[in-house]
Amino acid sequence: MDARARLIDLAAFMDRVERADGNEDFRMAAFRKALSELDKSGAGRAQRVLIALSDPTTDPIAAAPGKGASGAWPGKG
Repeated sequence: MDARARLIDLAAFMDRVERADGNEDFRMAAFRKALSELDKSGAGRAQRVLIALSDPTTDPIAAAPGKGASGAWPGKG
């Protein structure tokens, strides 16, 4: 039941995004990539979802670009 409720929450979130004005940004692209990982078979889904949302770079940045996390890597750097 818990997984069912979370799935419905995700569907509602996606509905709200699609009703909003403007284009999808990098966060939604990363979200869709992460969702596609859920449909793949085999172990490691959680890791693949995390990687789809994570910054793969290893070099430190001079300063944080904002005050909080954005939820996905914008693909720069």
